[in-house]
Amino acid sequence: MRAVVAVLLGSFALTACDGGGDPVQQALRETAAANHSAVVRETASVPAAAPGMTRHGVSAGDRAFMASEAAMHAGMAAASGDTVDEAYVAKMIEHHRGALAMADVALARSQDAEIRRMAQAVRNAQTREIAEMQAWKPTPAN
Repeated sequence: MRAVVAVLLGSFALTACDGGGDPVQQALRETAAANHSAVVRETASVPAAAPGMTRHGVSAGDRAFMASEAAMHAGMAAASGDTVDEAYVAKMIEHHRGALAMADVALARSQDAEIRRMAQAVRNAQTREIAEMQAWKPTPAN
């Protein structure tokens, strides 16, 4: 019985390692491949002739915000803190900076008065909140 268990465990170990490789790396490769496949399928499902869309499936409106969105996501990913509180503040500051950048795009490009009003209101609120978060100091531990 012990021999059977040992053989089964050995087989599982080799199977999990895909012939001796790192199982974590294998899982990452499989996830990356699945994500790539999903993106390819989704991109292929967007009709090229849809109104406002380019042949690559990205509208002019979406393209206007691509740089600000990418910068926000990169900034949030890079922001960190030693505690949950510090990380929250750092990441939210970057998130709010992204909102400012998006509001700037709307203010520069929108012809709609209501959109411009909302973008300016977002700009005012987010600027105030960034200053508030930058001024925050952790509460001393008791």
